[in-house]
Amino acid sequence: MKTIDELLADGVSGKRVFVRADLNVPLADGTITDDGRIRAVVPTIKALADAGAEVVVASHLGRPKGAPDPAFSLLPVAERLAELLGTPVAFAEDTVGPAAHAAVDGLEPGQVAVVENLRFNPGETSKDDTERGEFADQLAALADVYVGDGFGAVHRKHASVYDLPARLPHYAGYLIAREVGVLKKLTADVKRPYVVVLGGAKVSDKLAVIDQLLGKADRLLIGGGMAYTFLKAQGHEVGISLLQEDQIPAVKEYMERAEKNGVELVLPVDVLVSPEFPDLKTKAPSQHTVVDADKIPADQEGLDIGPKTRELYASKLGDAETVFWNGPMGVFEHPDYAEGTKAVAQALVDSDGFTVVGGGDSAAAVRTLGFDENAFGHISTGGGASLEYLEGKTLPGLAALED
Repeated sequence: MKTIDELLADGVSGKRVFVRADLNVPLADGTITDDGRIRAVVPTIKALADAGAEVVVASHLGRPKGAPDPAFSLLPVAERLAELLGTPVAFAEDTVGPAAHAAVDGLEPGQVAVVENLRFNPGETSKDDTERGEFADQLAALADVYVGDGFGAVHRKHASVYDLPARLPHYAGYLIAREVGVLKKLTADVKRPYVVVLGGAKVSDKLAVIDQLLGKADRLLIGGGMAYTFLKAQGHEVGISLLQEDQIPAVKEYMERAEKNGVELVLPVDVLVSPEFPDLKTKAPSQHTVVDADKIPADQEGLDIGPKTRELYASKLGDAETVFWNGPMGVFEHPDYAEGTKAVAQALVDSDGFTVVGGGDSAAAVRTLGFDENAFGHISTGGGASLEYLEGKTLPGLAALED
């Protein structure tokens, strides 16, 4: 795929460049709570603006139903982008309508505009090729060149990700180029030992990547809500913990395959349990105890890995040359259940190997828990996209840039 460096070498002064970013940041009452995805695309936008391009930035935010919804407006994102760039950023209150065209027409070389949420238009996410194509045609009218830099969206066959690159000269931005380069290090010529840490709520979200990793990784460390399906598959009581009973047969099969393939599959040996889920809004202290993983009371719920497991996982990460981590070890949003996730993050920081935090909740946890992002080899901006890449799937947005 062609990169932004090739575009800059050809010259972009006076050209309108459409940058498909991933600015899908978390908001609380209209306030951005984690601006990591905005900061990640700043180098691409700044390089284009500094070279004299008229930069049109577009993204989705949340899951609006194909119509304008103030709760999902990109206005706070545009304001934060302006702060990060240190320059005014125009904002269009629609995506391809009069406001968007006015904002784009008003750009001078080196200036930036953000158009409103792409998903306010039903054509963005439509499964009908014609409807999606018509919206892509409208987007194409805003620019001369396309730069894809929204890695967190490349696994979606959406108009701005998949159809639009076919209508304009297209290039990969710095973020996508870096993400792909990192993922190749996790799939080809991997330095070993290669340790993968998987957490999060649902084991069903991770089965496909586990299937692939059983032939690639040396160790799999399992935590988070998904661990309780593994513990149940071993015949243990898991109380009222998160459990996907329908996935137990698949989990049993994967545990057998891991043993057969010589992949060390490590499960929690102790957990923090509580009779009720903690209040994440007030963060009020929660009643909890530590129990062995095979002694979870029937009326209690596992909410984090315990201290023995934290030490065990840190030791299993100690000699790793390559680490991929996706998914928290517990309910890290509450201080009583953040220590497991914090311990894994600290083990990556202490590692001499190449460490990758696989986006989503893991990336949010790293920032929420106060870790220096530069202490990790790479923090991905796309959890779902990273997983699908590791699963060996073809990602529509990357395929479109490669054509």
